[in-house]
This record gives sequence, structure tokens and C-alpha cells, in this order.
Amino acid sequence: MKPIVSIIMGSTSDLPIMEKAAKLLDDLEIPFEMNALSAHRTPVEVEEFSKNAGKRGIKVIIAAAGMAAHLPGVIASMTTLPVIGVPIKSSLDGIDALYAIVQMPPGIPVATVGINAALNAAILATQMLALSDEKIAQKVQEYKIGLAQKIVEANKALAQIEYKFKTN
Repeated sequence: MKPIVSIIMGSTSDLPIMEKAAKLLDDLEIPFEMNALSAHRTPVEVEEFSKNAGKRGIKVIIAAAGMAAHLPGVIASMTTLPVIGVPIKSSLDGIDALYAIVQMPPGIPVATVGINAALNAAILATQMLALSDEKIAQKVQEYKIGLAQKIVEANKALAQIEYKFKTN
């Protein structure tokens, strides 16, 4: 089994957030890899990864980083693969990481999700993959139906709650 999604994080301290992305990919049976790379501490390894990811069969990269959060942009600067950035809340409530990832210069786009929103990054990655893979498209569709069903079930539960002035 070869990975088609790569989850990269600046350090393993990001793992509690990034596990949400890994769990969704695992649930949808999409092969992925997880690695820690640092734009500042391991720049040579980041370059090697970025330049060779496509050759290894990776189709989408999810890159998480906090603080200065250069990792997603550095990766995007060295590959033509889509990169989804996940800003990690580590200082300044994650706003510093969000700005660092979303404010890329022209020609180096990084799709950016909300602070700590690894699950949304994985959903976006699966939607990208679904464009050319009918099996993944079906799984994404089923996942979205499941999300809607959770709301239907929540409304059934809310209907059972009684208040003196509640009208529904």
C-alpha cells in the first residue's frame, strides 16, 4: 500500500491535532503517511520531501505548523502538489500561524483551514482526491450524508426536551 496523502507536522507536539486528519483518512481507507519535518530545524529534509513527494505517489499534502508556521509555504514553494495548511494554536491563539500560512506570495498558494482544523484539512484533501477517484468520491458522499444524518438525529433528541415556553 502506497500513501497518496502526506500529513506533515512541524513537531510531534502537533499530533493531538493532526490525529483528527489521520482518523478520517483511515476511516475512509485512504492510504497516508505521517511525518514530522521542520522548515527551520530540518530544511534539507523538507526540500527532499517536497521535491520528491509527487514521484512517490503523493497527491495531496496536509502540512501543520504553529507560531511562524513556515512549513506549509516552504513545502508549497517546492512542489506542484496541492498543499493544505493547518495553523496550530501554540502562541497568540494561533493567529500568528494562521497569518503565516494564509498570507502566501503570488504563485505559492496554500489552501488554509481554520486554526487546529485538521479534520477540515482531511475532508478537503479527500474532496480533491475524489475529483479523479470514483471510489473516494463515493466515500466522501457517504461521509457528508452521515454529517447531515447527525443533525437529523440531534433535532429528534432536541424535540424530546421540554420547557414551559418551548414551542417545538
